[in-house]
Amino acid sequence: MMTCQLWSKPSFINPNSDVARRGQALQLNITAAIGLQDVLRSNLGPRGTIKMLVDGAGAIKLTKDGKVLLNEMQIQHPTAAMIAKAATAQDEITGDGTTSIVLLVGELLKQAERYVSEGLHPRVVTEGYDIAKKEALKFLEGFKTVKEEIDRELLVSVARTSLRTKVHRALADTLTEAVVDAVLAIQRDNEPIDLHMVEIMKMQHRSETESRLVRGLVLDHGARHPDMPKKLSDAFILTLNVSLEYEKSEINSGFFYSTPEQREKLVESERKHVDDKIRKIVDFKNTVCSGENANKGFVLINQKGIDPLSLDILAKHNIFALRRAKRRNMERLQLACGGVAQNSVEDLSEDILGYAGHVYEHVLGEEKYTFVEDVKDPYSVTILIKGPNPHTIAQINDAVRDGLRAVKNAIEDKSVIAGAGAFQVACSQHLQEFKKTVKGRAKMGVQAFADALLVIPKVLAQNAGFDAQDVIVALQEEQQEGHIVGIDIKTGETMDPKLEGVWDNYRVQRHMLHSASVIASNLLLVDEMMRAGRTSLKGPDAMA
Repeated sequence: MMTCQLWSKPSFINPNSDVARRGQALQLNITAAIGLQDVLRSNLGPRGTIKMLVDGAGAIKLTKDGKVLLNEMQIQHPTAAMIAKAATAQDEITGDGTTSIVLLVGELLKQAERYVSEGLHPRVVTEGYDIAKKEALKFLEGFKTVKEEIDRELLVSVARTSLRTKVHRALADTLTEAVVDAVLAIQRDNEPIDLHMVEIMKMQHRSETESRLVRGLVLDHGARHPDMPKKLSDAFILTLNVSLEYEKSEINSGFFYSTPEQREKLVESERKHVDDKIRKIVDFKNTVCSGENANKGFVLINQKGIDPLSLDILAKHNIFALRRAKRRNMERLQLACGGVAQNSVEDLSEDILGYAGHVYEHVLGEEKYTFVEDVKDPYSVTILIKGPNPHTIAQINDAVRDGLRAVKNAIEDKSVIAGAGAFQVACSQHLQEFKKTVKGRAKMGVQAFADALLVIPKVLAQNAGFDAQDVIVALQEEQQEGHIVGIDIKTGETMDPKLEGVWDNYRVQRHMLHSASVIASNLLLVDEMMRAGRTSLKGPDAMA
């Protein structure tokens, strides 16, 4: 819960006047924004700290992801809740920048407070913010680095920059390769990238650094017969949606037999329908796994059931069979392995089969997993997340989601922005020069906007344990000499982000500049806060 202290009103101002009410509402908004900023500022950057969230049931979640924090925190103050909703909308649209937008909104209001307290009307400040925003967006277009061909090395840098702000360095470097290769695997020329084709599978096992990319699918169940092969290489994949289990006839008549032979004939005739289906599958397997394909494996994955007798027959013919596979997995199997799912065992042909380099069963305690790996040209892949406990797995899951979006954005934008605070410092310097061309009092709003942008490099320096003022002065001096520089969080000195491979997403910065200025301007223009809702009317007004 966030609580805010109203400022004390000077004695010479009528407490019921418009000026007093406007001052109270403005101070309330500014205090709320700064309070939310103080909560999140320690999370920013690779050296940021982690928050522990404890819910009503005592469940613990460790995270430094701004979106997760703003979604999980119980924010009571309406202004803080509004900023939180706008910041989470930034994450939903671009996949990153949630913490940065909260910091920027808080700083824009803090800078505006200096001028408003000296008598400047908030409307003048917001006009300056609007002018500065348009100029900053124009500067961003010239500052970005355009790449006609986005190579894998650049995507790795983009993903690493994003992931290192979410999880520790060793884990981020492990996940970076998996995230980039996953997006490159599902990317198709002249088609939008669908990140739903990357499935995230969670497994509570061993260390988080064992998380990896599976070029195929991981099923959360294993073979249903102990004699079936546990590992196959160079395998055909047959996907079916056919019932392969014995079902009693639903009829309203009775069968009577007088000898055991007659009963055996009755059972055999009822099973004949299922046995015919199994026989066709076995014959099909013997046909395709012959000649030069004699050493290839054969895997049957069925969406419906397979009864024990049928499983026994399949096991004798060295067929790896899974039953009752989820519909979602059946759809992904076709995208990952190729082939076409069949609703009948009639007219089976080799062209409806998929392919996988390795199919094997992994037993973890009482759980069984089936890995379908090394497919030729997957349209769907799986990122396998491992971790020793649930909150570590949840933290990795949030980080992977942001990393996938960062890589997707870089490919679609075909441009990137130098990171480590380089853009904010350069844009602030540019606005300082641009202010000279602005007429009237609106230039104060431009100055406030330029000063507010520096909050990002300041907080990055503070979280790395360095003096913010010394770092900012060094960055500005380098920028004045025409160098594009950011903060080296290891040494506290300046560095060239392009040489170090520290890249931000273009669309994240663009959306952040636009959203932060709009939110701050709207909050500055609030002159009264009232509780809304229906009220019952009494007396003469009720008759109106």
